[in-house]
Amino acid sequence: MPASRPRRFDLIAFDWDGTLYDSTAIIVRCIQEAVRDVGGTVPTDQQAAWVIGMSLMQALAHAAPDVPPDKYTELGNRYRYHYFKHQNDLSLFPGVLPLLDELRARGHLLAVATGKNRRGLDEALHTVQLRGVFDGSRTADETAGKPHPLMLQELMAEFDVPPERTLMIGDTTHDLQMALSAGCASVGVTYGAHSADGFAALRPLFVANSVRELHDGLLQHG
Repeated sequence: MPASRPRRFDLIAFDWDGTLYDSTAIIVRCIQEAVRDVGGTVPTDQQAAWVIGMSLMQALAHAAPDVPPDKYTELGNRYRYHYFKHQNDLSLFPGVLPLLDELRARGHLLAVATGKNRRGLDEALHTVQLRGVFDGSRTADETAGKPHPLMLQELMAEFDVPPERTLMIGDTTHDLQMALSAGCASVGVTYGAHSADGFAALRPLFVANSVRELHDGLLQHG
């Protein structure tokens, strides 16, 4: 990305799972296995994928409406059990690291706004390939979960960047609704949890069907 091109956005916030990290299929399976373990009606792939991006217990409760609240702790524990078994199978989408490097070289502040918890995100961010790449982050266990706009509002306050200079990138309608509620522009990606069907009403700047398309779109619009 040419450094000489003026920036439209100073702060670019990324969702994590399904946007930067290739984890959607595994998260869907882990949700389904956790619900099965506690005796609930197992959600379909589409139902399980729809809740990705929410805080964990909000997502599990929505995916398994027939599981009583007194089983939520067990449900959450079973999800974590299945997820930890697969965490070494997860990786960044190809092309993500070069994209992030080019955005940093162009002077953008980079942040993560995710439904993951702080411990899980920090474990990923402390890997050699991601150390020092992001300037800030917010997780669902330390602020309001998506689609509430508080994550973005806190990041904008931290870096003193106004909404019109902030861009949110995510693979779910929860991400795009959060951006809309915060007064920020957004970009939707379709290679994660949600299809583009629900994106149009949330007025994304553009929709990318691959990391390559995201790269090219940010070159043009970012």
